[in-house]
Amino acid sequence: MTPRWVRLGTFFVALAALAVSTYLTIAHFTTATILVCSGSGTIDCARVTTSPQSRFLGIPVALLGLGWSLAMVALCSPAAWRARAPWVRYARIALASAGVLFVLWLVYAELFIIRAICLWCTVVHILTFTLFVLVVVFGWEDAEPGGAAA
Repeated sequence: MTPRWVRLGTFFVALAALAVSTYLTIAHFTTATILVCSGSGTIDCARVTTSPQSRFLGIPVALLGLGWSLAMVALCSPAAWRARAPWVRYARIALASAGVLFVLWLVYAELFIIRAICLWCTVVHILTFTLFVLVVVFGWEDAEPGGAAA
Protein backbone atom coordinates (compact mmCIF):
# COMPACT_ATOMS: atom_id res chain seq x y z
CA MET A 1 0.00 0.00 0.00
CA THR A 2 1.22 3.48 -0.81
CA PRO A 3 2.32 5.29 2.37
CA ARG A 4 -0.02 8.06 3.53
CA TRP A 5 2.79 10.65 3.42
CA VAL A 6 3.33 9.88 -0.28
CA ARG A 7 -0.36 10.24 -1.10
CA LEU A 8 -0.62 13.54 0.75
CA GLY A 9 2.80 14.67 -0.47
CA THR A 10 1.92 14.19 -4.14
CA PHE A 11 -1.31 16.12 -3.65
CA PHE A 12 0.42 19.10 -2.05
CA VAL A 13 3.28 19.08 -4.58
CA ALA A 14 0.70 19.05 -7.38
CA LEU A 15 -1.12 21.98 -5.72
CA ALA A 16 2.16 23.91 -5.54
CA ALA A 17 2.81 23.19 -9.22
CA LEU A 18 -0.71 24.42 -9.99
CA ALA A 19 -0.10 27.67 -8.09
CA VAL A 20 3.18 28.44 -9.89
CA SER A 21 1.75 27.38 -13.26
CA THR A 22 -1.19 29.69 -12.71
CA TYR A 23 1.21 32.55 -11.99
CA LEU A 24 3.22 31.79 -15.15
CA THR A 25 0.03 31.55 -17.23
CA ILE A 26 -1.20 34.92 -15.95
CA ALA A 27 2.20 36.41 -16.79
CA HIS A 28 2.06 34.90 -20.26
CA PHE A 29 -1.36 36.36 -21.07
CA THR A 30 -0.75 39.75 -19.44
CA THR A 31 2.87 40.84 -19.30
CA ALA A 32 6.09 39.08 -18.40
CA THR A 33 7.04 42.13 -16.35
CA ILE A 34 4.84 40.87 -13.48
CA LEU A 35 7.29 38.00 -12.98
CA VAL A 36 9.32 38.61 -9.86
CA CYS A 37 12.59 37.56 -11.42
CA SER A 38 15.78 39.07 -12.75
CA GLY A 39 15.50 40.60 -16.19
CA SER A 40 19.08 40.38 -17.34
CA GLY A 41 21.97 37.97 -17.49
CA THR A 42 21.61 34.24 -17.16
CA ILE A 43 18.57 34.52 -14.92
CA ASP A 44 15.98 36.16 -17.18
CA CYS A 45 12.40 35.00 -16.79
CA ALA A 46 11.01 37.40 -19.39
CA ARG A 47 13.47 36.17 -22.03
CA VAL A 48 12.52 32.56 -21.36
CA THR A 49 8.76 33.08 -21.14
CA THR A 50 8.62 35.16 -24.33
CA SER A 51 11.04 33.06 -26.40
CA PRO A 52 9.88 30.98 -29.39
CA GLN A 53 10.36 27.93 -27.13
CA SER A 54 7.64 29.26 -24.80
CA ARG A 55 5.13 27.73 -27.21
CA PHE A 56 4.70 24.09 -28.17
CA LEU A 57 2.65 23.37 -31.29
CA GLY A 58 1.38 26.94 -31.00
CA ILE A 59 0.17 26.47 -27.41
CA PRO A 60 1.82 28.49 -24.64
CA VAL A 61 3.95 26.21 -22.47
CA ALA A 62 2.57 28.00 -19.41
CA LEU A 63 -0.94 26.91 -20.41
CA LEU A 64 0.24 23.34 -20.97
CA GLY A 65 1.80 23.43 -17.50
CA LEU A 66 -1.44 24.70 -16.03
CA GLY A 67 -3.41 21.87 -17.67
CA TRP A 68 -0.83 19.30 -16.58
CA SER A 69 -0.92 20.60 -13.01
CA LEU A 70 -4.72 20.52 -12.88
CA ALA A 71 -4.70 16.92 -14.09
CA MET A 72 -2.01 15.97 -11.55
CA VAL A 73 -3.99 17.59 -8.73
CA ALA A 74 -6.96 15.43 -9.71
CA LEU A 75 -4.88 12.25 -10.13
CA CYS A 76 -2.98 12.83 -6.86
CA SER A 77 -6.02 13.78 -4.80
CA PRO A 78 -6.82 11.57 -1.83
CA ALA A 79 -9.90 10.26 -3.67
CA ALA A 80 -7.81 9.31 -6.71
CA TRP A 81 -5.31 7.45 -4.53
CA ARG A 82 -8.25 5.43 -3.12
CA ALA A 83 -9.72 4.75 -6.58
CA ARG A 84 -10.25 1.10 -7.43
CA ALA A 85 -9.90 1.56 -11.20
CA PRO A 86 -6.38 0.66 -12.34
CA TRP A 87 -6.50 3.30 -15.11
CA VAL A 88 -6.19 6.02 -12.44
CA ARG A 89 -2.83 4.64 -11.29
CA TYR A 90 -1.62 4.20 -14.87
CA ALA A 91 -2.78 7.70 -15.83
CA ARG A 92 -0.95 9.17 -12.82
CA ILE A 93 2.25 7.36 -13.77
CA ALA A 94 1.92 8.21 -17.48
CA LEU A 95 1.23 11.89 -16.84
CA ALA A 96 4.07 12.17 -14.32
CA SER A 97 6.39 10.53 -16.86
CA ALA A 98 5.23 12.78 -19.71
CA GLY A 99 5.71 15.80 -17.47
CA VAL A 100 9.30 14.95 -16.62
CA LEU A 101 10.14 14.23 -20.27
CA PHE A 102 8.75 17.61 -21.29
CA VAL A 103 10.69 19.27 -18.46
CA LEU A 104 13.90 17.71 -19.78
CA TRP A 105 13.21 19.34 -23.16
CA LEU A 106 12.44 22.69 -21.49
CA VAL A 107 15.63 22.62 -19.44
CA TYR A 108 17.61 21.83 -22.58
CA ALA A 109 15.90 24.74 -24.37
CA GLU A 110 16.68 27.12 -21.50
CA LEU A 111 20.33 26.13 -21.24
CA PHE A 112 21.32 25.62 -24.87
CA ILE A 113 18.84 27.48 -27.09
CA ILE A 114 17.59 30.46 -25.07
CA ARG A 115 20.71 30.63 -22.90
CA ALA A 116 18.72 31.96 -19.97
CA ILE A 117 16.98 30.43 -16.97
CA CYS A 118 13.57 31.28 -15.56
CA LEU A 119 13.49 30.76 -11.80
CA TRP A 120 9.71 30.28 -11.75
CA CYS A 121 9.98 27.70 -14.51
CA THR A 122 12.72 25.99 -12.50
CA VAL A 123 10.36 25.75 -9.52
CA VAL A 124 7.80 23.98 -11.72
CA HIS A 125 10.54 21.73 -13.11
CA ILE A 126 11.59 20.71 -9.59
CA LEU A 127 7.98 20.09 -8.54
CA THR A 128 7.42 18.01 -11.70
CA PHE A 129 10.52 15.93 -11.01
CA THR A 130 9.44 15.48 -7.37
CA LEU A 131 6.00 14.26 -8.46
CA PHE A 132 7.60 11.90 -10.95
CA VAL A 133 9.84 10.34 -8.31
CA LEU A 134 7.05 9.99 -5.75
CA VAL A 135 4.53 8.60 -8.23
CA VAL A 136 6.88 6.22 -10.03
CA VAL A 137 8.72 4.96 -6.96
CA PHE A 138 5.62 4.56 -4.79
CA GLY A 139 2.71 4.57 -7.27
CA TRP A 140 3.24 0.97 -8.38
CA GLU A 141 2.33 -0.28 -4.92
CA ASP A 142 -1.10 1.29 -5.12
CA ALA A 143 -3.12 -1.65 -6.36
CA GLU A 144 -3.76 -5.04 -4.87
CA PRO A 145 -4.14 -8.11 -7.11
CA GLY A 146 -7.34 -7.85 -9.09
CA GLY A 147 -7.10 -4.06 -9.46
CA ALA A 148 -8.48 -3.06 -6.06
CA ALA A 149 -6.73 -0.16 -4.42
CA ALA A 150 -5.79 -0.37 -0.77
